[in-house]
Amino acid sequence: MLYQNRFAKALLWGGVCTAILTGCSQSAEDTTANDGTATGDAATAMKTVAITAIVEHPALDDVRKGVIEELAEAGFTEGENLTVNFQSAQGNTATAGQIAKQFVADNSDVIVAIGTPSAQSVAAATSTIPLVFSAVTDPVEAKLVSKLDGSGTNVTGGSDALPYEPQIELMRQIIPSLKNVGYVYSPGEVNSTIILKNLKEKLTPMGITVHEAPAQRSTDIAMAARSLAGKVDMIYTSTDNNVVSAYESLFQVAKESKIPLVASDTSSVARGAIAALGVDYYALGRETGKIVVRILNGEKAGDIPVYTPQALDLYVSPKNAKAEGITLPQAVIDKAKEVVE
Repeated sequence: MLYQNRFAKALLWGGVCTAILTGCSQSAEDTTANDGTATGDAATAMKTVAITAIVEHPALDDVRKGVIEELAEAGFTEGENLTVNFQSAQGNTATAGQIAKQFVADNSDVIVAIGTPSAQSVAAATSTIPLVFSAVTDPVEAKLVSKLDGSGTNVTGGSDALPYEPQIELMRQIIPSLKNVGYVYSPGEVNSTIILKNLKEKLTPMGITVHEAPAQRSTDIAMAARSLAGKVDMIYTSTDNNVVSAYESLFQVAKESKIPLVASDTSSVARGAIAALGVDYYALGRETGKIVVRILNGEKAGDIPVYTPQALDLYVSPKNAKAEGITLPQAVIDKAKEVVE
Protein backbone atom coordinates (compact mmCIF):
# COMPACT_ATOMS: atom_id res chain seq x y z
CA MET A 1 0.00 0.00 0.00
CA LEU A 2 2.83 2.39 0.87
CA TYR A 3 4.58 1.52 -2.43
CA GLN A 4 1.37 2.24 -4.37
CA ASN A 5 0.97 5.68 -2.73
CA ARG A 6 4.56 6.60 -3.53
CA PHE A 7 4.09 5.47 -7.15
CA ALA A 8 0.91 7.59 -7.50
CA LYS A 9 2.67 10.67 -6.12
CA ALA A 10 5.55 10.18 -8.55
CA LEU A 11 3.13 10.05 -11.46
CA LEU A 12 1.36 13.20 -10.21
CA TRP A 13 4.60 15.21 -9.90
CA GLY A 14 5.77 13.98 -13.30
CA GLY A 15 2.59 15.29 -14.88
CA VAL A 16 2.97 18.68 -13.20
CA CYS A 17 6.57 19.06 -14.39
CA THR A 18 5.61 18.10 -17.91
CA ALA A 19 2.83 20.69 -17.93
CA ILE A 20 5.20 23.39 -16.65
CA LEU A 21 7.84 22.59 -19.27
CA THR A 22 5.24 22.52 -22.04
CA GLY A 23 3.86 25.87 -20.93
CA CYS A 24 7.33 27.45 -20.87
CA SER A 25 8.07 26.12 -24.34
CA GLN A 26 4.78 27.42 -25.70
CA SER A 27 5.40 30.84 -24.10
CA ALA A 28 8.80 31.12 -25.74
CA GLU A 29 7.40 30.15 -29.13
CA ASP A 30 4.50 32.60 -28.94
CA THR A 31 6.46 35.70 -27.89
CA THR A 32 6.47 37.23 -31.37
CA ALA A 33 4.18 36.56 -34.31
CA ASN A 34 5.50 36.31 -37.86
CA ASP A 35 4.25 39.81 -38.66
CA GLY A 36 6.25 41.36 -35.79
CA THR A 37 3.25 42.00 -33.51
CA ALA A 38 3.46 41.19 -29.81
CA THR A 39 1.85 37.90 -28.80
CA GLY A 40 1.90 35.57 -25.80
CA ASP A 41 3.90 36.91 -22.86
CA ALA A 42 5.19 39.86 -24.92
CA ALA A 43 1.62 41.05 -25.35
CA THR A 44 0.88 40.91 -21.62
CA ALA A 45 4.18 41.98 -20.06
CA MET A 46 4.11 45.69 -19.23
CA LYS A 47 6.58 47.75 -21.27
CA THR A 48 7.55 51.38 -20.77
CA VAL A 49 8.27 53.68 -23.70
CA ALA A 50 9.45 57.17 -22.77
CA ILE A 51 8.94 59.86 -25.44
CA THR A 52 10.50 63.31 -25.39
CA ALA A 53 10.34 66.16 -27.90
CA ILE A 54 12.39 69.33 -27.93
CA VAL A 55 9.20 71.35 -28.42
CA GLU A 56 5.56 70.81 -29.34
CA HIS A 57 4.39 71.84 -32.80
CA PRO A 58 2.23 70.09 -35.45
CA ALA A 59 5.03 68.18 -37.21
CA LEU A 60 6.58 66.77 -34.03
CA ASP A 61 3.14 66.08 -32.57
CA ASP A 62 2.35 64.02 -35.68
CA VAL A 63 5.52 61.98 -35.14
CA ARG A 64 4.48 61.17 -31.57
CA LYS A 65 0.97 60.27 -32.67
CA GLY A 66 2.34 57.97 -35.36
CA VAL A 67 4.65 56.19 -32.92
CA ILE A 68 1.88 55.49 -30.41
CA GLU A 69 -0.59 54.33 -33.07
CA GLU A 70 1.99 52.00 -34.62
CA LEU A 71 2.67 50.50 -31.19
CA ALA A 72 -1.06 49.94 -30.66
CA GLU A 73 -1.41 48.25 -34.05
CA ALA A 74 1.47 45.93 -33.14
CA GLY A 75 -0.26 44.85 -29.93
CA PHE A 76 1.28 47.29 -27.44
CA THR A 77 -1.71 49.18 -26.06
CA GLU A 78 -1.31 52.08 -23.68
CA GLY A 79 -2.89 51.30 -20.30
CA GLU A 80 -2.92 47.53 -20.94
CA ASN A 81 0.60 46.28 -21.64
CA LEU A 82 2.25 49.62 -22.37
CA THR A 83 3.08 52.70 -20.32
CA VAL A 84 3.91 55.82 -22.34
CA ASN A 85 5.66 58.69 -20.56
CA PHE A 86 5.80 61.89 -22.64
CA GLN A 87 7.76 65.02 -21.72
CA SER A 88 8.32 68.16 -23.81
CA ALA A 89 11.44 70.29 -23.30
CA GLN A 90 9.46 73.38 -24.40
CA GLY A 91 12.34 74.47 -26.62
CA ASN A 92 14.87 74.49 -23.79
CA THR A 93 17.99 72.34 -24.25
CA ALA A 94 18.75 72.38 -20.51
CA THR A 95 15.29 70.97 -19.87
CA ALA A 96 15.90 68.36 -22.58
CA GLY A 97 18.97 67.22 -20.62
CA GLN A 98 16.99 66.96 -17.39
CA ILE A 99 14.25 64.93 -19.09
CA ALA A 100 16.85 62.58 -20.59
CA LYS A 101 18.43 61.92 -17.19
CA GLN A 102 15.01 61.25 -15.64
CA PHE A 103 14.05 58.79 -18.37
CA VAL A 104 17.35 56.95 -17.88
CA ALA A 105 16.80 56.85 -14.11
CA ASP A 106 13.33 55.39 -14.76
CA ASN A 107 15.03 52.58 -16.72
CA SER A 108 12.56 52.78 -19.60
CA ASP A 109 12.52 49.88 -22.08
CA VAL A 110 12.94 52.29 -25.02
CA ILE A 111 13.41 56.06 -25.18
CA VAL A 112 12.04 57.87 -28.24
CA ALA A 113 13.58 61.31 -28.80
CA ILE A 114 11.88 63.62 -31.32
CA GLY A 115 14.11 66.39 -32.68
CA THR A 116 17.90 66.63 -32.72
CA PRO A 117 18.47 68.46 -29.38
CA SER A 118 16.37 65.92 -27.47
CA ALA A 119 18.07 63.00 -29.22
CA GLN A 120 21.51 64.40 -28.41
CA SER A 121 20.52 64.85 -24.76
CA VAL A 122 19.36 61.23 -24.45
CA ALA A 123 22.46 59.94 -26.26
CA ALA A 124 24.63 61.81 -23.76
CA ALA A 125 22.71 60.31 -20.85
CA THR A 126 22.82 56.59 -21.75
CA SER A 127 24.78 54.13 -23.82
CA THR A 128 22.68 51.12 -22.82
CA ILE A 129 18.96 51.93 -22.97
CA PRO A 130 17.74 51.73 -26.60
CA LEU A 131 17.36 55.23 -28.10
CA VAL A 132 15.12 55.66 -31.13
CA PHE A 133 15.33 59.19 -32.54
CA SER A 134 12.94 60.75 -35.04
CA ALA A 135 12.74 63.97 -37.10
CA VAL A 136 16.53 64.30 -37.08
CA THR A 137 17.84 65.71 -40.35
CA ASP A 138 21.45 64.50 -40.18
CA PRO A 139 22.00 61.91 -37.42
CA VAL A 140 25.62 61.37 -38.48
CA GLU A 141 26.54 65.06 -38.32
CA ALA A 142 24.65 65.28 -35.02
CA LYS A 143 26.92 62.46 -33.78
CA LEU A 144 24.01 60.20 -32.91
CA VAL A 145 25.25 57.41 -35.17
CA SER A 146 28.46 56.92 -37.13
CA LYS A 147 26.66 55.31 -40.06
CA LEU A 148 23.08 54.85 -41.24
CA ASP A 149 23.06 51.10 -41.96
CA GLY A 150 23.27 49.98 -38.33
CA SER A 151 25.18 51.87 -35.65
CA GLY A 152 26.29 48.92 -33.55
CA THR A 153 25.34 50.97 -30.48
CA ASN A 154 22.12 51.56 -28.57
CA VAL A 155 20.94 54.17 -31.12
CA THR A 156 18.81 54.08 -34.28
CA GLY A 157 15.77 55.95 -35.56
CA GLY A 158 14.10 57.88 -38.35
CA SER A 159 15.52 60.86 -40.27
CA ASP A 160 13.59 63.64 -42.01
CA ALA A 161 16.47 64.49 -44.36
CA LEU A 162 15.35 66.17 -47.59
CA PRO A 163 17.12 66.35 -50.95
CA TYR A 164 17.96 69.98 -51.75
CA GLU A 165 17.39 69.91 -55.50
CA PRO A 166 13.55 69.62 -55.35
CA GLN A 167 13.45 72.42 -52.73
CA ILE A 168 15.51 74.73 -54.94
CA GLU A 169 13.46 73.84 -58.01
CA LEU A 170 10.29 74.79 -56.12
CA MET A 171 11.78 78.16 -55.10
CA ARG A 172 12.72 78.96 -58.70
CA GLN A 173 9.33 77.85 -60.03
CA ILE A 174 7.64 80.28 -57.66
CA ILE A 175 10.05 83.15 -58.41
CA PRO A 176 11.95 82.49 -61.69
CA SER A 177 14.07 85.65 -61.18
CA LEU A 178 15.13 84.55 -57.68
CA LYS A 179 18.37 86.23 -56.55
CA ASN A 180 18.16 86.54 -52.76
CA VAL A 181 16.87 83.99 -50.26
CA GLY A 182 16.44 84.70 -46.55
CA TYR A 183 17.01 81.96 -44.02
CA VAL A 184 15.76 82.34 -40.44
CA TYR A 185 17.25 79.70 -38.15
CA SER A 186 18.44 78.73 -34.68
CA PRO A 187 22.26 78.77 -34.60
CA GLY A 188 22.25 76.28 -31.73
CA GLU A 189 20.39 73.60 -33.68
CA VAL A 190 22.72 71.35 -35.67
CA ASN A 191 20.09 70.55 -38.31
CA SER A 192 19.64 74.20 -39.14
CA THR A 193 23.33 75.05 -39.44
CA ILE A 194 23.88 72.06 -41.74
CA ILE A 195 21.03 73.16 -43.99
CA LEU A 196 22.41 76.72 -44.11
CA LYS A 197 25.82 75.44 -45.18
CA ASN A 198 24.35 73.19 -47.86
CA LEU A 199 21.98 75.87 -49.16
CA LYS A 200 24.89 78.23 -49.68
CA GLU A 201 26.87 75.53 -51.47
CA LYS A 202 23.95 74.77 -53.79
CA LEU A 203 22.63 78.29 -54.41
CA THR A 204 25.81 80.38 -54.70
CA PRO A 205 26.90 78.80 -58.03
CA MET A 206 23.42 79.63 -59.36
CA GLY A 207 23.94 83.33 -58.61
CA ILE A 208 21.54 83.21 -55.65
CA THR A 209 22.66 84.74 -52.34
CA VAL A 210 21.57 83.31 -49.00
CA HIS A 211 20.99 85.96 -46.31
CA GLU A 212 21.08 84.38 -42.88
CA ALA A 213 19.04 85.67 -39.96
CA PRO A 214 19.93 83.82 -36.72
CA ALA A 215 17.44 83.71 -33.86
CA GLN A 216 18.53 82.17 -30.57
CA ARG A 217 14.99 81.76 -29.20
CA SER A 218 11.52 81.42 -30.66
CA THR A 219 10.75 84.91 -29.35
CA ASP A 220 13.53 86.26 -31.59
CA ILE A 221 12.06 84.84 -34.82
CA ALA A 222 9.98 87.88 -35.77
CA MET A 223 12.88 90.30 -35.24
CA ALA A 224 15.19 88.10 -37.29
CA ALA A 225 12.66 88.01 -40.13
CA ARG A 226 12.23 91.81 -40.08
CA SER A 227 15.98 92.18 -40.59
CA LEU A 228 15.51 90.61 -44.03
CA ALA A 229 12.91 93.11 -45.27
CA GLY A 230 14.02 94.80 -48.48
CA LYS A 231 16.94 92.38 -48.89
CA VAL A 232 15.38 89.12 -50.04
CA ASP A 233 12.89 87.80 -52.59
CA MET A 234 11.63 85.06 -50.26
CA ILE A 235 12.30 83.43 -46.91
CA TYR A 236 12.99 79.70 -46.84
CA THR A 237 12.35 77.87 -43.59
CA SER A 238 13.64 74.43 -42.72
CA THR A 239 12.42 72.03 -40.03
CA ASP A 240 14.12 74.21 -37.39
CA ASN A 241 12.03 73.55 -34.28
CA ASN A 242 12.20 77.07 -32.83
CA VAL A 243 11.17 78.58 -36.17
CA VAL A 244 8.33 76.11 -36.75
CA SER A 245 7.00 76.61 -33.21
CA ALA A 246 6.78 80.38 -33.83
CA TYR A 247 5.53 80.28 -37.42
CA GLU A 248 2.54 82.53 -36.81
CA SER A 249 4.83 85.42 -35.84
CA LEU A 250 6.90 84.77 -38.97
CA PHE A 251 3.70 84.91 -41.04
CA GLN A 252 2.84 88.32 -39.62
CA VAL A 253 6.21 89.70 -40.72
CA ALA A 254 5.81 88.10 -44.15
CA LYS A 255 2.45 89.83 -44.64
CA GLU A 256 3.74 93.19 -43.44
CA SER A 257 6.93 93.04 -45.53
CA LYS A 258 5.42 91.20 -48.52
CA ILE A 259 8.05 88.47 -48.38
CA PRO A 260 6.71 85.02 -49.40
CA LEU A 261 7.49 82.09 -47.09
CA VAL A 262 8.52 78.74 -48.57
CA ALA A 263 8.92 75.86 -46.12
CA SER A 264 10.15 72.29 -45.88
CA ASP A 265 7.55 71.41 -43.23
CA THR A 266 4.12 70.85 -44.82
CA SER A 267 2.25 71.72 -41.60
CA SER A 268 3.68 75.26 -41.93
CA VAL A 269 1.40 75.96 -44.93
CA ALA A 270 -1.65 75.99 -42.67
CA ARG A 271 0.25 78.47 -40.48
CA GLY A 272 1.47 80.93 -43.11
CA ALA A 273 3.80 79.43 -45.73
CA ILE A 274 2.76 79.78 -49.37
CA ALA A 275 4.22 76.38 -50.27
CA ALA A 276 6.09 73.51 -48.63
CA LEU A 277 7.73 70.38 -49.97
CA GLY A 278 8.45 67.92 -47.22
CA VAL A 279 7.97 64.54 -45.58
CA ASP A 280 4.76 63.25 -44.01
CA TYR A 281 5.60 63.46 -40.30
CA TYR A 282 2.77 61.16 -39.24
CA ALA A 283 4.10 58.53 -41.65
CA LEU A 284 7.61 59.13 -40.25
CA GLY A 285 6.16 58.52 -36.79
CA ARG A 286 4.65 55.23 -37.92
CA GLU A 287 8.01 54.09 -39.32
CA THR A 288 9.71 55.18 -36.10
CA GLY A 289 7.10 53.17 -34.20
CA LYS A 290 7.93 50.07 -36.24
CA ILE A 291 11.53 50.37 -35.07
CA VAL A 292 10.38 50.65 -31.44
CA VAL A 293 8.25 47.52 -31.88
CA ARG A 294 11.21 45.58 -33.25
CA ILE A 295 13.27 46.55 -30.20
CA LEU A 296 10.48 45.66 -27.76
CA ASN A 297 10.29 42.28 -29.48
CA GLY A 298 13.97 41.62 -28.84
CA GLU A 299 16.03 43.15 -31.67
CA LYS A 300 19.05 45.29 -30.87
CA ALA A 301 18.84 48.98 -31.77
CA GLY A 302 22.32 48.95 -33.26
CA ASP A 303 21.34 46.26 -35.77
CA ILE A 304 18.48 48.32 -37.23
CA PRO A 305 19.29 50.79 -40.07
CA VAL A 306 18.18 54.42 -39.82
CA TYR A 307 14.97 55.01 -41.77
CA THR A 308 14.82 57.90 -44.25
CA PRO A 309 11.59 58.57 -46.21
CA GLN A 310 11.79 58.77 -49.98
CA ALA A 311 8.46 60.41 -50.87
CA LEU A 312 7.90 64.18 -50.58
CA ASP A 313 4.52 65.94 -50.42
CA LEU A 314 3.78 69.39 -51.85
CA TYR A 315 1.32 71.64 -49.98
CA VAL A 316 0.39 75.11 -51.26
CA SER A 317 -1.77 78.07 -50.22
CA PRO A 318 -2.82 80.61 -52.88
CA LYS A 319 -4.49 82.56 -50.07
CA ASN A 320 -1.23 82.95 -48.13
CA ALA A 321 0.60 83.80 -51.34
CA LYS A 322 -1.80 86.67 -52.01
CA ALA A 323 -1.37 87.95 -48.45
CA GLU A 324 2.41 87.89 -48.93
CA GLY A 325 2.29 89.81 -52.23
CA ILE A 326 2.72 87.04 -54.78
CA THR A 327 0.64 84.80 -57.05
CA LEU A 328 1.45 81.11 -57.07
CA PRO A 329 2.02 79.73 -60.58
CA GLN A 330 -0.78 77.41 -61.65
CA ALA A 331 1.80 74.76 -62.54
CA VAL A 332 2.87 74.64 -58.88
CA ILE A 333 -0.73 74.45 -57.66
CA ASP A 334 -1.48 71.62 -60.09
CA LYS A 335 1.34 69.50 -58.60
CA ALA A 336 0.19 69.93 -55.00
CA LYS A 337 -1.01 67.04 -52.91
CA GLU A 338 -3.08 69.51 -50.89
CA VAL A 339 -4.24 73.09 -51.49
CA VAL A 340 -4.73 74.86 -48.16
CA GLU A 341 -7.21 77.75 -48.10
